[in-house]
Amino acid sequence: MRKVTYSMGVSLDGYVVGPDGTFDWTAIDEEFSRLVIDEIRDVGVHLLGRRLYETMLYWETADQDPSLDASMREWAAIWNPLPKVVFSTTLSTVRGNARLATGGLAEEIRRLRAEPGEGDIAIGGATLAAEAAGAGLIDEYLLRVCPVLVGGGLPFFARHERRVDLELLESRTLGSGVVHLRYRVRHPSP
Repeated sequence: MRKVTYSMGVSLDGYVVGPDGTFDWTAIDEEFSRLVIDEIRDVGVHLLGRRLYETMLYWETADQDPSLDASMREWAAIWNPLPKVVFSTTLSTVRGNARLATGGLAEEIRRLRAEPGEGDIAIGGATLAAEAAGAGLIDEYLLRVCPVLVGGGLPFFARHERRVDLELLESRTLGSGVVHLRYRVRHPSP
């Protein structure tokens, strides 16, 4: 069965965007880019909320940006053909290799898990991930913890007052000070 992963950059104090709505504090260098490229290679379908989808639309035409470096071109070449499912109550159409979700999040994940296919089901966007976490649908959390305190904003982890035990699968410190963490959810024994 395909696993569901939630992966994003996060500040040390736990936010994916700061109080001003930006994430310009992410320490993107060649090593960080390689990590993100390697992660996206393991994804078979990406689930996005509307805000993240709209942010990621840049990549639809990024290959036309002459300032884009080789690693970002490589990332775009993987990202653009990747199937995406967008959850939105306000959008009526989406572009690229995306489709609007036809059901609720749990229903879409059940359907995707049942379909034949390679790669993980990745969730992007803290609000959508909070819904998935609240329903117990996330199997792995991948964090790229950036060495910055932003003081507020949109948190990486949902505040749903539910205990979730995790098992550390991987920990790696990048030269920039970013710490990559991969945790698997420990499901209670029946």
